[in-house]
Amino acid sequence: MKQKTWTISELANEFSITPRTIRFYEDQGIVSPTRDGLTRIYHARDRTRLKLALRGKRLGLPLSEILSLINMYDGPGGTVAQLHHYMEVLNQHRHTLEQQRRDLEQTLSEIEVQRQRCEALLAQRLQDEGAEAADSASGLAGDHTIAPATRSVRNLG
Repeated sequence: MKQKTWTISELANEFSITPRTIRFYEDQGIVSPTRDGLTRIYHARDRTRLKLALRGKRLGLPLSEILSLINMYDGPGGTVAQLHHYMEVLNQHRHTLEQQRRDLEQTLSEIEVQRQRCEALLAQRLQDEGAEAADSASGLAGDHTIAPATRSVRNLG
C-alpha cells in the first residue's frame, strides 16, 4: 500500500502558511522531505512534525523548545518521561505567561492613572480657555498678557 505524501504547496494550503515557512522549518531540521528532482516530497512524519511545530508556535514556545519536544518523540524512551518533560515545559511556559499578564496589568493600571490625569488637565485647560473667552467677550481683558493675572486676582477675591 502506497504511503500518503504531500507537496510543499499542499502542506502550505492545509496549514494556511507559506511555502517559505515550511522551508524555514526544513532549515531548522523539523521537517526533512525527500526529493524527486527539485520537488520536495513530505511524508506523514514531516506533516506531523510540522503540525507540532505550528502548535508550539501558537503556544508561544521558543523554537529550540519546540524542536526539543518534537525530537523527543523520535528518540527511544518511554512516553512517561516524554510526558513529564512536556509537563515541565508547559508549567514553565504558563509561569512565564502569568508573569507577563501581571506585567501587562500593572502597565495598564499605570496607563489608566496617566489617562485620568491627562483628562483632568485637559478639562482644566478647556475651562481656562472658556473663562478667557468670556473675559475677552465682556471687555475685561484688553491685553491678553494681563488676562490670566486679572482672572486669577478675581478668582482669589
